[in-house]
Amino acid sequence: MLQVLINQFNKTNMKKLLYSLTLCSSLFLTAQSGGVFLGEGENNGKSFTIGSDASVETVKKIAKDYSSKDATALLSSYTKEFSDRAMDWSTKWLGSMETISMDPYMIIPVKMEGSENTMVLAWSTEDRNFKDGSIENLNLMEIFTVDKENKVTAFAQWSRRLESSNFGLNYGGKFIGNGSSEWSGRPLVFSNRGEVGIIEKLVEDYNNKDAAACAEAFADGAEFLDSEGNKMVLTNELWESLFESYTELSWKIYSIVPLKIQNTDTESGVTVFSRERRVLEDGTVWEKELVEWFYFNKEGKIARATQYERSLPKE
Repeated sequence: MLQVLINQFNKTNMKKLLYSLTLCSSLFLTAQSGGVFLGEGENNGKSFTIGSDASVETVKKIAKDYSSKDATALLSSYTKEFSDRAMDWSTKWLGSMETISMDPYMIIPVKMEGSENTMVLAWSTEDRNFKDGSIENLNLMEIFTVDKENKVTAFAQWSRRLESSNFGLNYGGKFIGNGSSEWSGRPLVFSNRGEVGIIEKLVEDYNNKDAAACAEAFADGAEFLDSEGNKMVLTNELWESLFESYTELSWKIYSIVPLKIQNTDTESGVTVFSRERRVLEDGTVWEKELVEWFYFNKEGKIARATQYERSLPKE
């Protein structure tokens, strides 16, 4: 009886052991590949496996040499073809830095099914201190394509600038207004609804004294407040009368800056710095440097404009 119980115990535990080994084996095999490539082409639908540690060491060496500003050592981790393409850029880029540091905090090598190359995914922080005094702080996600000789053949980068960066953020400044607006205190962002192109065309049409074309940039009833405090409605007739009074016009733009208040509708304000010369029929010359503000409505038309002027700098 005792022997029967022992045999039964052994059979039960053997079954459990075999089941456990089978399950572990299944999980282990399943974990060897995963993910999927969803892009177009022959690789569509292919999965990925974990790549080699050697490819990881290549990227770690790149981070070390890059942080040391050693262009020669850095390029030694690239294939000859990629090194030839990157040589001038790498030398100039590292030469523009007082200090630069790439600090990886996660590196994952993956291989696409059927490929000899390894894609090494690296997440890092990078601090750039330029010789011109600028500071840029970034959080980076990068892909290094590493061949079977563990040399880099290609590289791609995505970045997010940290708030400590001196430049490059997609927001900044502050809208204050009269202090009672619900938007007071919000930062500004660049607007990109074609305002720059509209201003450039307006300048061209203005210099050509094309009244109808100038009017197209403005909304019906658009108001213009000039540097002397005169307010006028920019009708077609007004444009025509203005151009008739000038024998010569020259409007030259120095800069165009389109901004809007963060997290508001599509309306924007465009600051234009320029120089304008007008010659009247009686020979009088008016020439000033201007700062003008053009307010674009939701339809992308200029609804109003305000002008400030100053005399030309004295020689």
